[in-house]
Amino acid sequence: MAALTVAPFSPTDSMTDSSSDWLLRLFALATADNHDDGAHDLNHLHRVWQTAQTLLQDHAEADALVVMTACYLHDLVNLPKNHPDRSRGSTLAAELAVAKLKEAGFPAGKLAAVAHAIEAHSFSAGIAPTTIEAKIIQDADRLDALGAVGLARLFYTAGRLGSALAHAGDPLGAARELDDKAYALDHIEVKLATLPATMQTAAGCCLGEERLQWLRQFQSDFVAEWGSGNS
Repeated sequence: MAALTVAPFSPTDSMTDSSSDWLLRLFALATADNHDDGAHDLNHLHRVWQTAQTLLQDHAEADALVVMTACYLHDLVNLPKNHPDRSRGSTLAAELAVAKLKEAGFPAGKLAAVAHAIEAHSFSAGIAPTTIEAKIIQDADRLDALGAVGLARLFYTAGRLGSALAHAGDPLGAARELDDKAYALDHIEVKLATLPATMQTAAGCCLGEERLQWLRQFQSDFVAEWGSGNS
């Protein structure tokens, strides 16, 4: 199967005039509160929307405005991975998004769809997406955790949490229990390798498998350079 590619970000792709009118307003809402998390910055939001546009090509029935809005507002509340309320982060983000959108005059009939898409995007929340818009958002956000950019985000986040790069003598966990809180490399097997099987769209599944293959090659190269951990 030929590799799928994600088209470069374009504000007009898969958008109606109404959607285009909202784009800059969503930028403003998404960046109103300064966040210092480089793994969940405006560039992340752009990439999620870029990927969502690729997924939308196979789903003409989806509401592009709902998808775009959820793409840009899904991380309004972004709790650290070690926060005790982490699993509630997407619900809090949905509530804040709805409040901000009401103030901005967003179409009232679309608010519930946006809220569900934001709530269901989170891996830790465990909320099943029930609409095509929510399925697209969940896939697009998870795809940004895979591949080259996903790997950079993994190590960036691990550094902020104080994790080691990998276990000194057993980087792949052949004879130990994996622990991605202690070792960044473990996160590939603990979480990232499971993501392609959770994809809700056919295109998302294909892209997920492609990016996971890239991560597998990285694992192999990393271990070859890492050594045994013996002095």
